[in-house]
Amino acid sequence: MGEFALLSFTIFFPLLGAILLLSIRKVAASGSEDDVSHESRIAFSTGIVVSAMTFILSLIALAYFNPSIEGYQLLEDIHWFGGALNEDGTMTGGIRYKLGVDGLSILLVLLTTFLTPLCFLASWSSIKHRVTEYVAAFLILESLMLGVFCSLDLMLFYVFFEGGLIPMFIIIGIWGGAERIYASFKFFLYTLLGSLFMLIAIIAMYLQAGTSDIAVLQDVMPKLFAVDDGKFGVQHLLWLAFFASFAVKLPMWPVHTWLPDAHVQAPTAGSVILAGVLLKMGGYGFLRFSLPMFPEASVYFQPMVFALSVIAIVYASIVAFRQTDMKKLIAYSSVAHMGFVTLGIFSFTETGVQGAIFQMISHGVISGALFLIVGVIYDRMHTREISFYGGLVSRMPIYATVFMLFTMANVGLPGTSGFIGEILTMIGGYQAATWAAAGAALGVIFSAVYMLTLYRRTVFGVITNEKLEGISDLTRTEMIVFAPLVVATIVLGVYPQPIFDMAHMSVEPILSVFASLGG
Repeated sequence: MGEFALLSFTIFFPLLGAILLLSIRKVAASGSEDDVSHESRIAFSTGIVVSAMTFILSLIALAYFNPSIEGYQLLEDIHWFGGALNEDGTMTGGIRYKLGVDGLSILLVLLTTFLTPLCFLASWSSIKHRVTEYVAAFLILESLMLGVFCSLDLMLFYVFFEGGLIPMFIIIGIWGGAERIYASFKFFLYTLLGSLFMLIAIIAMYLQAGTSDIAVLQDVMPKLFAVDDGKFGVQHLLWLAFFASFAVKLPMWPVHTWLPDAHVQAPTAGSVILAGVLLKMGGYGFLRFSLPMFPEASVYFQPMVFALSVIAIVYASIVAFRQTDMKKLIAYSSVAHMGFVTLGIFSFTETGVQGAIFQMISHGVISGALFLIVGVIYDRMHTREISFYGGLVSRMPIYATVFMLFTMANVGLPGTSGFIGEILTMIGGYQAATWAAAGAALGVIFSAVYMLTLYRRTVFGVITNEKLEGISDLTRTEMIVFAPLVVATIVLGVYPQPIFDMAHMSVEPILSVFASLGG
């Protein structure tokens, strides 16, 4: 058990908070307005405190983490079930409760714990019913997301990976919009179906290798299922099984259609976590499993991934321009930006992969902020229709300024974090396939068109809708929510090096395999 089980404590602390919150829930039988208000304050206060402490725990984990060391750190390893009993009483093989982090996973852990308390702050005034259950669902979801990024056993990873579907399904289905039932089932079925193929592949790998230890599998899988003279074989089938899961999760075109519906129907905080963290599990899966375990198959399917990435970037950008709902526009924007992630990952270059990792972190912050921006005016006007707004700058100058910053960041303006990830993934893509980088560059132009059009139609001009005359600017709580997002976007845009330093020793072993393949 490494560093006093710090990772386990970090993962399960939100779960303990959820259990505590549900166990002490006390609402008077009368159900009066005062009782409900009291319950709401207790629930959100608990959520903020627990998630803030989880963020502190992740910072402590970061303090113990040494980015100059290759491999996994803060290891915890306990036999779970299966395997063979040795004469000395120890177990060989089997499924293990094994945790650890490298530079890639620690960054995503920090992103998760950074966004969660902001979600509770943003929900304080907008969620009015079943607040205790709402907070508990988010805390449980946080534990499961952290488990995904810290798992070093493939079966344990799958448990956390699939477990995260349940609280998000509940969040969309209970606190979502008018079509929430349809959206929640579509989200659940799409992602579950894709993951079933991965489960079959995991079982096959376990039976062949005798272990589900990720570090061991990264070493032995390319040898166990080596490709014979470039022929299509078992490695390619396993790659496709994992690809089915991660492509849906990311999501890639054409399995992206669940995302706009889920975003539109989800409550604001649900959209923040969905875009900010859950989508990143797809990119994380490609880097953790697809590339190191199936390198030859990754090279084989590189042209296909590039084609799907470019289609996603261009197609989603065009569709975004035609949207009338602000949330749906930003949802399609997320599909386009995730196309840059897969472009960078499958460039098999350090520039491209580092850019993809940075893009995941940057997009988590920027997309989360954009959904919060939509949530601000939705809470006031109860509509996300772009045509309803216009001239907001005269009534909401602070809001307009914050909106402008994140619009520019989403477009990829130099000086913001959005620029760094896009330019590096395109450079990496250019080194691998010029046509892919050219297509991605076209998507950058389109993103400027739809985002600037959105901003002009909602913020500039004069107010023509009399219902907007009394709209109020950002409250103090809302400014507190946006402040860390603004700082992160600017600081990472001006000084991105800490992200690259953190991820370098995780990227290097992956790319060394492709160097030996000539990829």
